[in-house]
Amino acid sequence: MGAQSTPDSRSGLGLGMFMMPLHPPTRSFGDTLRENAEKVLLADQLGFDEMWVGEHYSASTEPIPAPMMFMAALLERTRRIKFATGVVNLPNHHPAIVAGEAAQFDHMSEGRFIFGIGPGGLASDFELFGNTDGDARGRRMMESIDMIQKIWASEPPYRIEGEFWNVTIEDAVIPELGVGYMRKPFQQPHPPIAMSAMSPFSGSVKTAAMKGWSPVSANFIPTYSVASHWKKYCEGCEEAGREPTGSDWRVARNIVIGESDADAEASAFSETGSNHYYFSYLAEVLRRADYMVAIKPDPNVPDDEVTTEAMMRDMVIHGSADTVLDKLIAFREEVGPFGTLMMAAMDWSGPNREAEQRSMRLLAEKVMPRLRQHVGSLR
Repeated sequence: MGAQSTPDSRSGLGLGMFMMPLHPPTRSFGDTLRENAEKVLLADQLGFDEMWVGEHYSASTEPIPAPMMFMAALLERTRRIKFATGVVNLPNHHPAIVAGEAAQFDHMSEGRFIFGIGPGGLASDFELFGNTDGDARGRRMMESIDMIQKIWASEPPYRIEGEFWNVTIEDAVIPELGVGYMRKPFQQPHPPIAMSAMSPFSGSVKTAAMKGWSPVSANFIPTYSVASHWKKYCEGCEEAGREPTGSDWRVARNIVIGESDADAEASAFSETGSNHYYFSYLAEVLRRADYMVAIKPDPNVPDDEVTTEAMMRDMVIHGSADTVLDKLIAFREEVGPFGTLMMAAMDWSGPNREAEQRSMRLLAEKVMPRLRQHVGSLR
């Protein structure tokens, strides 16, 4: 199955940040890149364990097409934080290219790398790369990761044939010159692999659990859907013959922490706030893709009756540090014993910068120590 990344053994519960990232389309690319780099540096200073960065090619709102390139620029500016692709959309790339780039990044980071993979989630990227068939997209993803692992596990000559790709180096192998050899990762047998999931009762969660990978539940899915992922995780672990501890399960959430409950309420639900923009944007994108089921708090409510506030009430954990602690304890009891909590990174336009930085600090310094203590008392 390979090595898996688990939470810090001293704490029993990891803390990460998940960054799509998402910004208003009016902002410049350079400005958002600098802002996102600043978030990584702050997270590292505050003691976050992981930073996840998404990949999107064809949206000015979700602007990073090359997360490993972005993260590589921050390796020497950070001390301890692990970097994770959140995620590499495998159907959009030749597996040999991904295998080489991921192996290089693993060496550059000296193992501070989690290899997050997925089929993609942006309709314009599907069209761009000719992956509009959902069933074929899923097969492409599984074929790609299988080929990548075979590349990492073998030496030339290579002949790996599939439905969508072939990896062949047979005639141009020169052992004494090292020609024809694909690079192996720093971590052996490979970096920890994680798979994203956003659908209720997602089969991706079961697949990840069966293969010993880490399932990652998206932040923009309702509570019942996160709980359904624990059920699928348990199914996958049962089929693989291992105990479903949840230690390798990551769950992302939007979190707003204020000096008081009223302060956090005002910040979270302001119509000019970053969380309101985030859920308004996602709801419209998913509505046009006819996939509102992924984000509806109640699957029985008609799509046109789902409001931004209703989604936020279910998916944004907000309040004072004490209130957020209580809510996170209740949330974990309701959905299942995930091993890493990932805070969703929001846009920092205008006054949102101060509010989001405050939430990061209070989560790391005031909430997580007590949440870890609570989780430790349950073990």
